[in-house]
Amino acid sequence: MLVDSHCHLNYKGMAEQQAVLLERARASGVTAMLNISTRASEWNEVTATAHREADVWASIGIHPHEADAHPDMDTARLVERAASDDRVVGIGETGLDYYYDKSDRDEQRRCFRAHIAASRQTGLPLIIHTRDAEADTAAILAEEMGKGAFPALIHCFTASADFAGKVLDMGLSISISGIVTFKNAKDLQAVAKDIPADRLLVETDAPFLAPVPHRGKQGEPAFVADTARFLADLRGESYDQLCETTSRNFYALFSRARP
Repeated sequence: MLVDSHCHLNYKGMAEQQAVLLERARASGVTAMLNISTRASEWNEVTATAHREADVWASIGIHPHEADAHPDMDTARLVERAASDDRVVGIGETGLDYYYDKSDRDEQRRCFRAHIAASRQTGLPLIIHTRDAEADTAAILAEEMGKGAFPALIHCFTASADFAGKVLDMGLSISISGIVTFKNAKDLQAVAKDIPADRLLVETDAPFLAPVPHRGKQGEPAFVADTARFLADLRGESYDQLCETTSRNFYALFSRARP
């Protein structure tokens, strides 16, 4: 078993060749994929793919880049949409991005908290994007955890070891993308090596971040196998062991999904 815990199968460049990409993923040993939404206009297409393909699951959420474009997005709307569809297994992606600052930071934080409340109400895991926003992300998560626990995952982890320790202490899981295979990713490699086995997932974030040896190409779910091989070697584990562990962790966290 091998699960791509985060990909965008309905993005431009992916949707047009979706059937071929899914075939290649399955041929590479990928047994499940989580298709992530980033704006409300994607929700119907993302969930339709999950209903059509038995090995694809869906999320409902608003990326921090899109926060300004969704001023009316609130917890009730997220809960209603997620609760009404058994192929939706997660809330997000959501979070904070202060690197690009494509949306007002206050609006990003408001939207993030709405998603957290939706995760808490539904029990569906929160899928978190954070870039150049470690302090605010950690502070909001800690404050919101104080209101009531919720399951959550830091996707495409690129933050510091200190941040990793904080979110792990809060009970979160961490997903590693193809960035870990890059030559200049020594700090990330050091963090990835020490993530507890029961908190580790792998992903592609396709069509982005294709791992070595595909760097520079459009990412696709099949490439999660390359990331998993690199990560297994980094951690001193067998490839099969890492695949089994990360897949088990996926289904434990995203408990509405079924193998």
